[in-house]
Amino acid sequence: MSRDQRMDTVARSVRPTGYGLPDVLEVVETPVPLPDADGVVVRVRAAGVNPIDWKLYSGAFHEVDEDEKDAAGLAEELPRLGLECAGVVTAIGADVRDIEVGAEVIVYPVTAAYADYVTAPVNSLIPKPAELGWTEAGALMLTGTTAMHTLHAAGVGPGDTVLVHGGSGGVGSLVVQLAVAAGAIVIATASTANHELLLGLGAIPVAYGPGLLDRVRAVAPGPITAAIDCAGGDEALDVSLAVVADPRRIASIAASDRHIEAGIKALGYGPGQDAGFAVRNAARAELAARAGELRILIDAVYPLTEAAQAHRDGINGHGPGKLVLVP
Repeated sequence: MSRDQRMDTVARSVRPTGYGLPDVLEVVETPVPLPDADGVVVRVRAAGVNPIDWKLYSGAFHEVDEDEKDAAGLAEELPRLGLECAGVVTAIGADVRDIEVGAEVIVYPVTAAYADYVTAPVNSLIPKPAELGWTEAGALMLTGTTAMHTLHAAGVGPGDTVLVHGGSGGVGSLVVQLAVAAGAIVIATASTANHELLLGLGAIPVAYGPGLLDRVRAVAPGPITAAIDCAGGDEALDVSLAVVADPRRIASIAASDRHIEAGIKALGYGPGQDAGFAVRNAARAELAARAGELRILIDAVYPLTEAAQAHRDGINGHGPGKLVLVP
């Protein structure tokens, strides 16, 4: 009997016991959940790990607008971890008509996906493309929809030359690929160790650090018309403002108050930021349809019981791409 046919009665989930470092994470046992009338239960096969996950319980996360706390996993006293996953539908609610038990799905948006099982409304389900493995499917949507949101916010399209800060990361690598596919010339920053990767994704690589502005200007084939900041920090902001004439064509997923004051597009859940729910929701089907064209970079895969180690590695820095938990 396969793991997806097995009738489990007890399930595991990862929860923080308080606020602090990854040591506060523990694996707890709970009953297998039941679906809401208009929802499903999904047996998780892979859950993406994202920086927002450890920021939620570490105290590093910025202020979140009250109306957006549920989407950020902050609706309860302690945050619910895991905002994306992929798996197999094991139970459906009484009012569900268009999905069947056994369906392979990507689930996003969702909360509490660091688990064996997760409940989700039907409108959070996207059919898993057959060409995607479980780890790639579980890691695609949060970074992918974020990448689509940045390109939409900055208005990137054919004929643009766009500067991407942090081009080898989970979001940045998809920004690069999607911008190239949209007909833009892409200049992307990364450590020199990741320049070959960026070349393979279709970007012109440059090393970040002192002298970045001069290096960007040296490789740019013409005016830089837009910038996407996936790294944060003053360097990315200062260089972007120096090379892009219109600050409204600069978008950042790591914006500070200084970024917002500069008039750029700050993307996120905080005050003065654009959460982009409509754009991200619309992007899900397109990402699934184009999944076979994209390289979804996976740096490391961990069992559910090693969630704390995954977070330590994420906080300390890791290789290109995403970290993934596999129950």
